[in-house]
Amino acid sequence: MKLLDPNIFIRRLLMLTTVYFFYIGIAIAQPPLPNRNITITATQPLHFGTFSLAGTAGGTVSVGYNGARSSTGGVYLSALAPTAQPAIFDIKLCQGRNVTITFSPTTILTGSNGGTFTLDIGPTEKGVSGSQFAVDNNCDFITTLRVGGTLHIPGNSPAGTYSGSFEIIFEQQ
Repeated sequence: MKLLDPNIFIRRLLMLTTVYFFYIGIAIAQPPLPNRNITITATQPLHFGTFSLAGTAGGTVSVGYNGARSSTGGVYLSALAPTAQPAIFDIKLCQGRNVTITFSPTTILTGSNGGTFTLDIGPTEKGVSGSQFAVDNNCDFITTLRVGGTLHIPGNSPAGTYSGSFEIIFEQQ
């Protein structure tokens, strides 16, 4: 009968035990995080409604992210259609993620009959440019971001339809 060296037997037993526990550890590992794709859809443009200038003075029209509209200077707000509305973006991103929004503070709108207006963008319901917010839903629902702005109208601006665009960058953390 051949005797086994006890040191070799213990080493083999420890090695077998280590392999067994390593295998068990892999079997109960945490599942991977959900996909981190972000989808942004612009569902409503920023609109300042119908207004006119009274006299030669300029002024401003502001639309808050909640849709409230106000004016300063020689700007008269009309109740005629189209009405004022904030821009709305739908954000689809899995729960527990953070999003930072950044945007240029101003852009220029060009009129159909010449003339230009300056648009100050923001604030948004989540804050100003550079603000960060958490997405507070699961991967199947949408977080809405509303954006307002202030339109600067120079005196003697020609009547017409003014349009332009602005870019918002959504960066997930």
